[in-house]
Amino acid sequence: MLRHLCLAAAVLIPAVAPAADWKPVPGPLATRWAKDVSPEKVHGEYPRPQMVRKDWTNLNGLWEYAIVSSEAGQPKEFTGKILVPFPVESSLSGVMKRVGPKEKLWYRRTLDVRKPKDAGRVLLHFGAVDWEAMVWVNGNEVAQHRGGYDPFSCDITDALAADKPSELLVSASDPTDASYQPRGKQIAKPHGIWYTPTTGIWQTVWLEVVPENYISALRITPDLDKSNVIFSVDYQLAAGKTTTLSAKVFAAGEEVPFKHHSSIKDIISNRQISIWPVHIPNPRLWSPDSPFLYDVTFTVAVDGKVVDEVRSYFAMRKISLGKDAQGITRILLNNKPLFQFGPLDQGFWPDGLYTAPTDEALRYDLEVTKKLGFNMVRKHVKVEPARWYHHCDKLGLLVWQDMPSGDKYIGPNDPDSQRTEESTKQFETEWAEIIKDFGNHPCIVMWVPFNEGWGQYDTARIAELTKKLDPTRLVNSASGWTDRKVGDVHDVHIYPGPGMPPLSEKRAAVLGEYGGLGLPLEGHTWQGKDNWGYRSYTNKEDLQRAYLQLTANLRPLIGKGLSAAVYTQTTDVEIEVNGLMTYDRAVLKFDEKQLAAAHARLYLPPPKLTTVVPTSQQEAQKWRYTLAKPADGWEKAGFDDTAWKEGPGGFGEKSTPGSAVRTDWKTPDIWLRRTFELPAGKQEGLYLAIHHDEGAEVYLNGVLAAKTSGYITDYTLVAIDEAALKSLREGKNTLAVHCHQTGGGQYIDVGLVEVVERPATK
Repeated sequence: MLRHLCLAAAVLIPAVAPAADWKPVPGPLATRWAKDVSPEKVHGEYPRPQMVRKDWTNLNGLWEYAIVSSEAGQPKEFTGKILVPFPVESSLSGVMKRVGPKEKLWYRRTLDVRKPKDAGRVLLHFGAVDWEAMVWVNGNEVAQHRGGYDPFSCDITDALAADKPSELLVSASDPTDASYQPRGKQIAKPHGIWYTPTTGIWQTVWLEVVPENYISALRITPDLDKSNVIFSVDYQLAAGKTTTLSAKVFAAGEEVPFKHHSSIKDIISNRQISIWPVHIPNPRLWSPDSPFLYDVTFTVAVDGKVVDEVRSYFAMRKISLGKDAQGITRILLNNKPLFQFGPLDQGFWPDGLYTAPTDEALRYDLEVTKKLGFNMVRKHVKVEPARWYHHCDKLGLLVWQDMPSGDKYIGPNDPDSQRTEESTKQFETEWAEIIKDFGNHPCIVMWVPFNEGWGQYDTARIAELTKKLDPTRLVNSASGWTDRKVGDVHDVHIYPGPGMPPLSEKRAAVLGEYGGLGLPLEGHTWQGKDNWGYRSYTNKEDLQRAYLQLTANLRPLIGKGLSAAVYTQTTDVEIEVNGLMTYDRAVLKFDEKQLAAAHARLYLPPPKLTTVVPTSQQEAQKWRYTLAKPADGWEKAGFDDTAWKEGPGGFGEKSTPGSAVRTDWKTPDIWLRRTFELPAGKQEGLYLAIHHDEGAEVYLNGVLAAKTSGYITDYTLVAIDEAALKSLREGKNTLAVHCHQTGGGQYIDVGLVEVVERPATK
């Protein structure tokens, strides 16, 4: 696992405790990768794939730990061993203990590192520590950091001993939901959609020795329209020397010729930023179908001698908005419309919590996502290690990146929250760091600062700030129901859905969450009973049938202008069982080939939609209706409904979201009938246009066309059963509906829409 390096007199040989000091704590559930974890084999892959140096030292492994009162100071004795980088609350840490809001977690280990005798520097890197961290070397404070999701580094050279090993101390405190800081789904008392917290180190810790002249940061920005890529390189320089920075670009191993080098003489400041465009002739584009990556090597030479070299990569791709042939604003990839479809990915693990057991496990979720035919992932209120995004870059998965939520919650109709000055500053500092640290990954195409009103404040300003920090990507200012008409997309959540927001001139319409179909599988759940999904099933067959129905219902929405959809979710998480896979990743709940085939149809050219039987959404339509249970056969074409009342649709209470009520309905049940004329050749490609609150049965000529349950908050399209389609005939037909209400808002309205597929284009 360990890689060792020598530079001048610096020797890095981490002192590692024996493996006998560690074993996982038995937990409710484990993945198959847990058996591959040991102190000698724990996340040994290079942690920063966007800026790779040949030599580095991994500090993952067994460290000493102690949990003490926040006021107690450095502990005199340490309790035992913890396996870094697993959270202390996790099984794989070997501890599985909670850290309270008034407690502090301490780590200690020995670094067998000597202070370099030349001008080299020793850098200590942390992938992530949740939430507030302080770092000491030999009693000297070398770093303070607040933020549980962004990497940070510190130069520990001056704190190292010249002739003996050094002591490394780290403290971490995390108030979880007792304070305002970004925390995502972590909560002290897990329940529902809230999960076990993570405290302390949860990503790789590592060391590098660098020369006094070295590259400290990279920013690589493609400009597809000009066939350019723009390199921005930060580097540390010593005064009085001639320093040259150069770059080489490779496409599939072949060097791409271009002319550039940057020569700096007699630098007074020790920090420089070099920016220059490089032309890429006939660029190979990056897309989900062809995720081509260019390699690039940056070299620093002093007086003609190479002293530092880093390897990176980039992609030629562009994400933007534009009009399709019908004038609808859609999301474009490389200047062409592409429907984006993927799962909500929360990044929790039963044995490692925030930390995947292995890099193979981390990659596995993404490989399954790709095999199922998705082209996108929404990383939900969590930020992953850089290797996760690296895998997305290579696999060709688009990523929507959420900011982890925190602080106060607002409802759909509430004004923006008022954060304290301290909370505001922390949110914006962390968000800016996340955008900077992960902005080189071509997979990321959208930034999502707020989700469902959690911590949402100054929405317009934060959307503008996000775009200013990264003008090359889309901004989803508020995923869910707290839209403020800013940002690049209008995002709604509809469970189970699907549905979509109204179209707008300058923003794309997206479905940020839907689905949530649940199936607990015995032996693969976090707890034995009381697991839940947004809609639950008892067997795989019914679950798959329902999922395929939801997927089919997306197709006409795409024709109406839907640009993207996010299904909840990749895996079960703790007591949530609405995953495509079980929480332990042992069972895929669906047939891979059937799902992949259904998903492939979503990427075809958008279909054309024509109204056959209008709803009352725009203009009132006349119906016959009764509030008393009718006689048998009420749904059939020949039924005598002359005794029923006549009134305009829709029917319900005006406070119901998304409704267009023209006839009040406040009883538990309502039955509706209307006739319509069907032209010749219209028996195929029909969908129900429906808004229901709550469950409804819809009949065509007495044959059940569709049965819905629960409620939705807007009109959507629902596929019609084959037998009902066959009952349709040229001329007069009958549409009959029964809707049942149990509580809350209520509404029903139904129509018919024809969906005509367009020919596929290359």
